[in-house]
Amino acid sequence: MGTLLPYFASKTQVIILGFVCFGCPGMFNALNGTGGGGQVDRTAGNNANTALYVCFIFSGLFGGAIVNRFGVRFTMFFGGIMFALYSASYIYINHTGNSWFTIWSGAMLGIGAGIFWTAQGMIMMSYPLENEKGRFITIFWVIFNLGGVIGGIVLLATNYNHDGPLSDAAYGAFLTIEVCGALCALVLAPPSRVQRTDGSGIEIQKVENIMHDALAILRLFADPRMLILIPMMFSSNFYYSYQFGPYNGSLFTTRTKGFNNIWYWGAQMATSFLFTRMLDHPALSRKIRALTGVVTTFCVVNAVWSGALHMQSKYTHGATSTSQTDYPGGPIDFMQTSRAAGPCILYACMGIQDALWNNMAYWLLGTITNDATRLARYAGFYKAIQSLGAAVSWQLDAKNVAFKTQLVVNWVLLDISSILMCYLSFKVQDTANVFREYEDQVAVKAGITEENAAAIDTPLCGYESPMLS
Repeated sequence: MGTLLPYFASKTQVIILGFVCFGCPGMFNALNGTGGGGQVDRTAGNNANTALYVCFIFSGLFGGAIVNRFGVRFTMFFGGIMFALYSASYIYINHTGNSWFTIWSGAMLGIGAGIFWTAQGMIMMSYPLENEKGRFITIFWVIFNLGGVIGGIVLLATNYNHDGPLSDAAYGAFLTIEVCGALCALVLAPPSRVQRTDGSGIEIQKVENIMHDALAILRLFADPRMLILIPMMFSSNFYYSYQFGPYNGSLFTTRTKGFNNIWYWGAQMATSFLFTRMLDHPALSRKIRALTGVVTTFCVVNAVWSGALHMQSKYTHGATSTSQTDYPGGPIDFMQTSRAAGPCILYACMGIQDALWNNMAYWLLGTITNDATRLARYAGFYKAIQSLGAAVSWQLDAKNVAFKTQLVVNWVLLDISSILMCYLSFKVQDTANVFREYEDQVAVKAGITEENAAAIDTPLCGYESPMLS
């Protein structure tokens, strides 16, 4: 492969990717974490998020084809600019009270974000070696969630003496950082020039027909491994609407929402670092690491949602344009130490649960194959199903479904998903190469040749997987 240049090294590219996500979805997460995009009335934000994730479903399904066809740099740049557009829409709503621009920009963000996250998933799962996947996830996750921490600091600083909707200054700061993050995407190297730690290259199959590749992604619905992971994918963003709205958005003062975001995303950074060290531990087989990771996640999920149920029993609604929350004593401010300590710590623990869930999801998907083209499809499929779950959950809050009902739905969904993840963990192999060998055998039986593989290229779909046999 020749001399490994630092810029083209896989780790360098993941670091650049981290800063792209620091500036774009990192800021979006901090903004969304306030509930309703920082508005007192969450209706516009909830409807914008629903439009976002409905469009995300379709762009996610086609995302693998688009990324494989046009590359990671320009697809991520386009998606990054849509994050900036979304933040700008709230300045408009501050001055006019009209929500149409925010909802429209949410739909545009859904189109861009589906492509953006497909490219991100392909890089994260295909650039590291098998024994580096957890370590690379940590590098990315820490930089990415540092964006949420910085976003929380921006929110706290710009709204320290201000209650009600976020100020124009806060939205302007997010807009500026998101544009910078989008520009960072143009610094990414083409995958074909990236070299892994051992000097090997990244194999990308050039897609000439986007519809053929999109159909290949749809055929993943016939893959038993993907079907088992659908609940995990569906739930992986489902809980955000409850955590950000009925919890953080309803219980706390404006400045405390920003304060809480610092710890929510900061807890994710620390959790990812510790958790993925275990997932890459060389002394343990990959099956043992998978099972340990899933069981740990399951225990934390149940501890966190038990705490949430205890808190939820004390109130039924957040602030509205005419009244405050019915939580005893009114909105919680972080300066009220005795009142704030428990609720704020619980919100940080929700960040721990989120980090465990999404790190486990990416790691499990990365055990299936090392092929970058297939992983781009898996990433698109994952984000599409994830977005379907998010679209449903944001509408639950938009339709004023009781907070406790939302909590129970989240808890049950996460537990069911954990059981299925545990089952799949029993089937994890120590190397993904066995799957490529199996796929090649299936391809021969199915009559797939090198000439028609570009059009089909999903030989495993519709056949029994060795992972499930």
